[in-house]
Amino acid sequence: MAASSDSASDSDSASSASASSSSSGVSIRFVDIPGDGGVKLAANVVAPADADASRRLPLVVLPTSWSLPQVEYLAQAKKLAEAGYVVLTYNSRGFWQSGGRIETAGPPDIADASKVIDWALANTPADPDHIGMAGLSYGAGISLLAAGADPRIRAVVAMSGWADLVGSIYSGRTQHAQAAGLLAGAGELTGRPSDELRQILDDFFSSDLTKEPDLIAWGKKRSPAAQLDRINANGAAIMLGNSWGDSIFPPNSYADFFEKLTGPKRLELRPGDHATAELTGLLGLPNTTWSHARQWLDRYLKGERNGIDAQAPVRLMSRTARGDDYEGYPSWSAVPSEQRRVPLAGTEKITANHDSGANAGTVLLGGALDQFLKVPPLASIPLLPRSRAAVWQTGTSAREQRVRGTVKLHTTVTSDRSAGTAVAYLYDVGPLGVGKLITNAPVTFHDRTPGTPFGVDLELFSTAYDVPAGHRLALVVDTVDPLYIEHNPDGAHLTFSSPAADPSYLTVPVRD
Repeated sequence: MAASSDSASDSDSASSASASSSSSGVSIRFVDIPGDGGVKLAANVVAPADADASRRLPLVVLPTSWSLPQVEYLAQAKKLAEAGYVVLTYNSRGFWQSGGRIETAGPPDIADASKVIDWALANTPADPDHIGMAGLSYGAGISLLAAGADPRIRAVVAMSGWADLVGSIYSGRTQHAQAAGLLAGAGELTGRPSDELRQILDDFFSSDLTKEPDLIAWGKKRSPAAQLDRINANGAAIMLGNSWGDSIFPPNSYADFFEKLTGPKRLELRPGDHATAELTGLLGLPNTTWSHARQWLDRYLKGERNGIDAQAPVRLMSRTARGDDYEGYPSWSAVPSEQRRVPLAGTEKITANHDSGANAGTVLLGGALDQFLKVPPLASIPLLPRSRAAVWQTGTSAREQRVRGTVKLHTTVTSDRSAGTAVAYLYDVGPLGVGKLITNAPVTFHDRTPGTPFGVDLELFSTAYDVPAGHRLALVVDTVDPLYIEHNPDGAHLTFSSPAADPSYLTVPVRD
């Protein structure tokens, strides 16, 4: 039940800090909220200026992104308040003015979300039957996890987040060094990492395999995919959004997670890097992603029949598209209409520890350049040194090839060492031999018998890309990329072969 205005005033006076302002029909209050264990959470409440205990309003809770303060969402919070919502945004614990230590979406963070909801119900005219959570990046992950822990949450919008934390920063048993390094550095600058987080990062960067089970267990506890049954049981309407080039949380795990959700759901994938698709919306500028987010909340918290639930639940925008031209599909599995198998014949042997010139760009920058300038990472395929890169090319295609979904590589590898790393890249190659990166992914192996072949199956990061007519596809595999930590001993060699009994091939999902 919503508290009276008197009790709200009493509660605010008990906070260690409180301020208020009002403009254009919206009130803003800066408050401190007791989180799990009494940890102070710095927050703000944004609501219609005339909101009082005489009527209940739907509530939207917005946990902040990693390293950003609670004013991050102020522009969008005002828009929501103008539309009749009570909005509560708060600094996640361990960051900025909030107390505690950074728990990386651990149990205390999820308990905090419920404490924030409790406070809002006691101190604002929030409706207990119409509660939603939304967030960007870190806030997205916390929102999804909270939906599995708190059945009061009826709708979630999770933008540029993750479903499988281990699969995001440790895919193919390979450390995503730049992504983890960026998060670690930003956490130290703007917050107070927990001892557990510092230990996990030390183990992560040291490549200590004895700590791998601990890393996986730590990540699983923080992965919405591991809470799928509870999320489905609670039944929140969930909207997921991500960018094809997200260099921190690649889109694969969102797509897999989406397919397994049983409640109302929506998946939007678009060009860009981590959080770049939502950035202009944080500045208060027109933004398609945030507009769709508000429509989703309006539908499932306010009951508005705005048509968003009647649209195809999977919405994709090709990286080569101009404008906001989304394609609609009934499911993720229905996105490709055909799986084309490209044979990878012959044997290729390369020397490890040397960058061939093929790479996946720089964290945050590569996908942003692709989004805004249509310039993905480039490589001159004819000039790649064949001693450092294995290269296979198709013939030119007479018609456009619309790559949609997850490219998969199956090959046989032989190493003269017991451990190693390979990075696969798929390029769109034009008439002059310049390759534009379509997708990539790393894979690492350990404890292999030197000289003994073994099979490798690798899923590259999901994408949507239109290869023009007259172009060809090129698969390049090398051993070094600045985005990843590689595990090739000095002087190692990798051989890629295609045995008759188990031929190598690339599976390319395409749409007619």
